[in-house]
Amino acid sequence: MTSSIAAIHVARKQLDLDEDVYRAKLVAITGKSSAKDMTEAERQMVLGEFRKVGFRPAPGRSSGRRQLAGPYAKKLQALWIAAYNLGLIDDRDDKAMLAFVKRQTGLDDTRFLHHAEDGRAASEGLKAWLKRDAGVMFGNLNGCEWLAADGAKIAWAQWRILHPDANLMVRKGFDQAVEEILGARLIWLADVKPKDWQAVMNALGPRVRAARKAGTP
Repeated sequence: MTSSIAAIHVARKQLDLDEDVYRAKLVAITGKSSAKDMTEAERQMVLGEFRKVGFRPAPGRSSGRRQLAGPYAKKLQALWIAAYNLGLIDDRDDKAMLAFVKRQTGLDDTRFLHHAEDGRAASEGLKAWLKRDAGVMFGNLNGCEWLAADGAKIAWAQWRILHPDANLMVRKGFDQAVEEILGARLIWLADVKPKDWQAVMNALGPRVRAARKAGTP
């Protein structure tokens, strides 16, 4: 059983969904009544919807992993997962991220990143990599309010990898894809919340990684 299928089953129990309601929700979100029949992107869509109605995954402890500490830990983890969703890395594990942090700062763990210059060295190093190798448009983008959130920038870079001819004026189905993933009609992309951009990134991630591995587009 994949981790996303297991997470869906945990969500079902946590939300106390009976069989009929659970199956109906799966069909409403993806058109499929079984998580086993879904693509990974569809499973992430389901998890995104379940999070919106109260599902809270428990911190992963089964592998003996500890939670990272320090004021920059969450930001660095988010950027590392973004690199995974952009197909730049195959290992999204914290150990791989900590190896990157050590190369950037000489420090072994995020809990040692107390000084602003060390935190910036690690986070800006990751951002520079994402910008250079995946086209993430970090920085101030005048006239593009919907790209204010880092999650929006990552999702847009993912879409550009999948659709190289898309641009900020002709987004080549990007808006519709965001609506489908979130299961909501949007008037403005600027209305998408940061946590929802996370769901979009997670849903697009399997498509991007598959495209990169196949050498397409």
